[in-house]
Amino acid sequence: NPRGRARGLFVGLLLVFSLFGAQLVRIQGMDADASAALGQQIRVVTESIPAMRGSITDATGTILASSIEKRVVIADPMAIPAYKKKIDGKLTQVGVAGAAADLAPLLGKDQESVAKLLATPKTRYVELHKSTSPLTWHTINQLGIPGIYSKRTSVRSYPQSTTAASLVGFTTANQEGAGGVELYLNSALRGEPGQSQYEIGQDGVRLPMGFTQDTAAQPGRDVSLTIRNDLQWYAQNVLAQKIKEVAATSGTVVVSKAKTGELLALASYPTFDPNKITDDSSLTNLAFTEVFEPGSTAKVITAAAALQEGKVTPQTEMIVPYSLRRSDREFSDSHTHPTEYLTFAGALAQSSNTGTILAGEQVPAATMESYFRKFGLGSKSAVNFPGESAGLLAPAKDWSGSQRYTVLFGQGLSITALQAAGVYQTIANGGVHIAPKLVAAVADGTGALQPTPESVKTRVVSESVARELSEMLEGVVGPEGTAPAAQIKGYRVAGKTGTAERYDSRVGGYSGYTASFIGYAPAGDPELVVSVIIQKPIKGHYGGVVAAPVFHDVMTYALQSLDIPPTPEDTTPPTLQLKLEETPDPDDPAVLRDRGRQ
Repeated sequence: NPRGRARGLFVGLLLVFSLFGAQLVRIQGMDADASAALGQQIRVVTESIPAMRGSITDATGTILASSIEKRVVIADPMAIPAYKKKIDGKLTQVGVAGAAADLAPLLGKDQESVAKLLATPKTRYVELHKSTSPLTWHTINQLGIPGIYSKRTSVRSYPQSTTAASLVGFTTANQEGAGGVELYLNSALRGEPGQSQYEIGQDGVRLPMGFTQDTAAQPGRDVSLTIRNDLQWYAQNVLAQKIKEVAATSGTVVVSKAKTGELLALASYPTFDPNKITDDSSLTNLAFTEVFEPGSTAKVITAAAALQEGKVTPQTEMIVPYSLRRSDREFSDSHTHPTEYLTFAGALAQSSNTGTILAGEQVPAATMESYFRKFGLGSKSAVNFPGESAGLLAPAKDWSGSQRYTVLFGQGLSITALQAAGVYQTIANGGVHIAPKLVAAVADGTGALQPTPESVKTRVVSESVARELSEMLEGVVGPEGTAPAAQIKGYRVAGKTGTAERYDSRVGGYSGYTASFIGYAPAGDPELVVSVIIQKPIKGHYGGVVAAPVFHDVMTYALQSLDIPPTPEDTTPPTLQLKLEETPDPDDPAVLRDRGRQ
């Protein structure tokens, strides 16, 4: 029956439309908020707002690293053809060609390359420029080109360039610390990124009156170092000049305050430019990472142990041969000489290996090891810089027969330049070792710089022993010592040269030398410690010739820069006897001589 079929069809349609109506009522009435939120979620784009990294400054506030706000300029090629602008008073559609002509000079690119990017097929996202200044972006935005927008970003700037590069470090493309202080304090410097949410239409273009919500990024915290940029710059340049002059492979200069442990300069060469890193850049700071056998600069530890244990005094008489046999080896001095009659102070001033052995073997091996460790050898410093080495110091029970004696004059163990400087800081500070300090302050949540805790202090030797050692070390830079080139007019200077064979893992043995000089001034009331280490010099290799002149120049500048007054003219420098006027009695048990110990 046609009428019945029509009636059934009508009822079916009515039922379907009723279901649609009920669904519309539920969506637009009962679930309106949830449906609107879902629709908005589909249309809302979320972008990350990068946080500005905190700045790194030196002790005087000089900027070593900072972040600069930039914009990434982005194009939607599908929207560009609609670009219109007034020409001769008439609104004209200029499209891709017109947009390229307007954008090219602002982006610093040629018009053809910009036009090619704007016409990229089958995409709605093309980056036109990754680092545009906010002012330039404002000018671009005023053009009103459809489909042109930007994202916030930042770039890291290092205004001091190569001066403190390996110390300050560098960042990756996404502004994460990748070396030096940038990596060391990345959690404080990086900050917390924010986010920007906005609504787009079906064409992908941001809706001017649509939903917008921004959560601000939290900037990173500023960091202040103990480094002084002027001193770092001077030390870096003097070091570089000397390394080129003597054709060395690398070197370091460490400058610290004797009474606080604060590090004022950590020069390392070769260096690099953190603003433009290349594949062959030397990215590590060698003062923390490179280990080497210190040679004679470590003799001061042996001397300190022998003095502190009461085995010798500065005036102990010694019969010092050119060579002597211990264990399975023959040990000798660096220069051939007849048997000499010296005081212990004289043996140290002349950097005698055999004289050091005669004094050091009086101290048991385990006791000697304990002094090495109290001076900071065999463990990382409190700085714990990225890549820092602890050096190599085997337990005394594992020392071979010959190693028992080689460690006494600085071979058979390895240290870093920072550890070497710490040994002399201890003596300069009256026998108290102060852990080195690199970070002076870190900003809190309000941006106020908060000082870091004071460094840990450890008594290593008595004040009287430190004073005796200091007087002996003044003899090293005297006319009868090994480093007269380290003398500074108007100031008393104490220090020690080092010339050690250099172990090279690439050749599996010793190759070349490590030349060094470490000292402090003014010797009567020490304020500054300077350590100079130069690796594998070709044109000369003795520490007194290669490293001492660098010490002289850096220390002279540092004393003047920090306004440290000269030694008073009426001050009488120590006059320790170095050479004996008469031949000592070899049978006198108080005289140190080779008694055939094995």
